[in-house]
Amino acid sequence: MKDYIRIGGASGFWGDTAAAVPQLLSVDDLDFLVFDYLAEVTLSIMASQKAKSAQAGYASDFVSITLKQHLQAILERGIRVISNAGGLNPAACVEAISALAEEQGLKVKIAWVLGDDLMQSEASFRASNRIEMYSGSSFPERALSINAYLGAEPIACALDAGAQIVITGRCVDSAVTLGAMMHAFGWHRSVQAKPTKAMLDRYAQGTLAGHLIECGAQCTGGLFTDWQTVPDWENIGFPVVQAYADGRFEIFKPEGTGGLISPATVAEQLLYEIGNPAAYVVPDVVCDWTNVSIRASGLDRVLVEGAVGEEAPTQYKVSLTAVDGWKNQALLVIGGEQAQAKAQRTAEALLARTSKMLQQLGLPAYSETHVEIVGSESMYGNASKAMQAREVVLKMAVKSVSKASLELFAREFAPAATSMAPGTTGFGQGRPSPSPVIRLFSFLEDKSKVPVRVMLDGRCVAAWNTDDIEANVSLQVDRREQVRYQSPQDAMLEAGVDARLTATAAKAWMDPHWPKISLIDIAHGRSGDKGNIANIGLIARRPEDWTWLLAVVDESMLRRVFAHRQPLRIRRFPLQGIRALNLMLEGVLGGGGMASLHTDNLAKAYAQVLLGAQLPCPPRILHDWRPRQESNLRPSP
Repeated sequence: MKDYIRIGGASGFWGDTAAAVPQLLSVDDLDFLVFDYLAEVTLSIMASQKAKSAQAGYASDFVSITLKQHLQAILERGIRVISNAGGLNPAACVEAISALAEEQGLKVKIAWVLGDDLMQSEASFRASNRIEMYSGSSFPERALSINAYLGAEPIACALDAGAQIVITGRCVDSAVTLGAMMHAFGWHRSVQAKPTKAMLDRYAQGTLAGHLIECGAQCTGGLFTDWQTVPDWENIGFPVVQAYADGRFEIFKPEGTGGLISPATVAEQLLYEIGNPAAYVVPDVVCDWTNVSIRASGLDRVLVEGAVGEEAPTQYKVSLTAVDGWKNQALLVIGGEQAQAKAQRTAEALLARTSKMLQQLGLPAYSETHVEIVGSESMYGNASKAMQAREVVLKMAVKSVSKASLELFAREFAPAATSMAPGTTGFGQGRPSPSPVIRLFSFLEDKSKVPVRVMLDGRCVAAWNTDDIEANVSLQVDRREQVRYQSPQDAMLEAGVDARLTATAAKAWMDPHWPKISLIDIAHGRSGDKGNIANIGLIARRPEDWTWLLAVVDESMLRRVFAHRQPLRIRRFPLQGIRALNLMLEGVLGGGGMASLHTDNLAKAYAQVLLGAQLPCPPRILHDWRPRQESNLRPSP
């Protein structure tokens, strides 16, 4: 009898490649397939679909493509499926799967989790004057969707009840993996007792396993800083977790697939969009990942352990999407000498012309404008090295409360091709159409006020906070107002960044003769977003450079590199276990997500910008410094 389970991560977002499931089905002893489809913008799209049809509002291709092609093989092998494909309409998703199974002559037990959709409480939330937890903004006038991030416990209960497929609405991305581990290893919270410290650590490990595979190939070499070392992108492997009852787990990929699994590729994914690594909060546990270790355990295989868990929070995070006016953007290619200057003048002229016309017509003015000249390294600010580019794309983006104002912008953008800069040509397909600005609004809600049900074969098999007395389950969670964790300053001191090292770093910055290197020579990293916050993770390439990395990548350095983004606040968090530094730059994404006019509205390239910055080289290499030639300091793969 095997002492482990295997979980294949088959999807990182709605629209991920259909190649994942066939390769994962080639893995021996596979127990679970998990699919993550949801993001805030996905829910807003599903809300629009559901408004048009009562049978829509879920990830339809999960049924029409994935299960249609592979359901029989999945059932024959006894593999169980967990997916948040239910979106805003889990019941319709289950109905579609049932119809598919009947069409194929298959019998399948399907469970679904209800309770995350809180649209029925919109009026009460507004009446109670809920404010946005990050920005402090007031409750929006009209919501498109309101969903609580549910946890893994309902998924585990559904599997306990015998479900072969579990469908959820909005849940924490990692919950689909943690739920499988809770079920397989009996990690449930007892009705009689609170979870032990050892059990909380296992929840933190299971959450980490889910976090590492929730974005699919991002932990198997996708987006890796040293992309040149990653083979066979066209056949990149998807991740498999081999988990053990004590919480340890390994990650590998199917044989014969491309990509790369190493401590470095997995460490980058650990840092992806996590905020404070000492307090990563999910409904089932508060995780401390600062001392996690990631070690090679074979070819394209790593062992992960060391996560620590604290008591679960007493509240769910709730995310609301709302329409907040309109936006439009248009693109023009401009070529020739001084292309950047021509593009800049074109943008200024078009904004001046259209603003005057709006005023003359009595239409609302632009509420926000944003100009980027793609090809001139706009995202690098004053550090751009492409000021003399001879081919650029002018991107102009505007917002307004009025759709008519943006329709005028669309009409008046095109004439620049015949009346302004030489070398101007079209780009894209016709005039751009205005689209709604989708704003994210997040707040907290007590778990006791969110009824959750697990349905199987038309009956409720588990429930929380409902009138269904027989099905109700007690989670026995302590009510604590806040999580205890180290302050960033205390964590820095514990990591070895003392006053002496800080002073050395300050001297190095001021000394014009101290040799400089690019940050990418001593670190690699990855970035993403948390609403209007850019999250950048850096990992030292060599253990001995870690404390230097913490000392030189300080707030003043970050404010210089991202001066053009004007961060409202910068926070830094060290992770000793993987020799890393996690950074949070607040207020830099123009509202973030679908509300932003930035090209990089999700902070995907922020790590690349930072890795290109110059900084003093570590003292250890001063004695044998040589001028940098094609990353001569970077270790060979």
